[in-house]
Amino acid sequence: MTASSVFEIQNPDSSNRLLFTVDHASRHIPTSYDNLGLADPSVLHRHIAWDIGIEDVTRRLAGKVDGAAVYARFSRLLLDANRYPEDPALTPIISDGVEIPLNQSITAPEKENRIQTYFRPYHRAIEALLDEKVEAHGEPLLISMHSFTPVMNDLERPWHIGVLWDQDERVAAPMLDILRRNRTLVVGDNEPYSARDPLGYTMSAHGTDRNIPHVAIEIRQDLIDTHQGAEKWACIMADAISQLMKQLPSSIKISEV
Repeated sequence: MTASSVFEIQNPDSSNRLLFTVDHASRHIPTSYDNLGLADPSVLHRHIAWDIGIEDVTRRLAGKVDGAAVYARFSRLLLDANRYPEDPALTPIISDGVEIPLNQSITAPEKENRIQTYFRPYHRAIEALLDEKVEAHGEPLLISMHSFTPVMNDLERPWHIGVLWDQDERVAAPMLDILRRNRTLVVGDNEPYSARDPLGYTMSAHGTDRNIPHVAIEIRQDLIDTHQGAEKWACIMADAISQLMKQLPSSIKISEV
């Protein structure tokens, strides 16, 4: 395990091609930011601050499949690691109806400071791990892990899990097929979000731009907000990845899990 104040790496010396990224693993905001001026700091326990449950799932999953994983150790309200630096949503001024006071008055130098302090180191860590896996295995497999709320804009979301992808369906197509064989699951294809709109930075920069096979996974947070739920979904995903590896071409096949 390697860690800094900005990111943490699980299984950095894993023996296979798998790399998981968790852009919204933490709700941490340094004390110097005074909770970004929020009058009610309890909102930091809500989904607007982090992806509830997904760190627990990914830690268990990476352990089961001996994959490496990179976790961002800062709240997406401070800086959203899955947004482009020029995107206004990088430092959101409002999220799910909650105004973020310190972001509303953010200056250009302060925004650049957050980019250099948080965004760049986190993504350099991902780049470095991918470079190592390219050298060791030829072609990594990148999986970005997220969670989503069961209700959004007063609409209930029926999906248990979503498979998000844009131009590259090498991983998404077989993953969708595998998950849909489990008749107890409601599986979304680019639901509840589309990977095409908005385009996430992590999959685009590290997957599409480098032609590395990749996919984003979204799991509904009320299914994984307990350790029992996280373990269940880590097992579901470990089984799906095991099946996936048997179907993928040998050029991107990893050791069986």
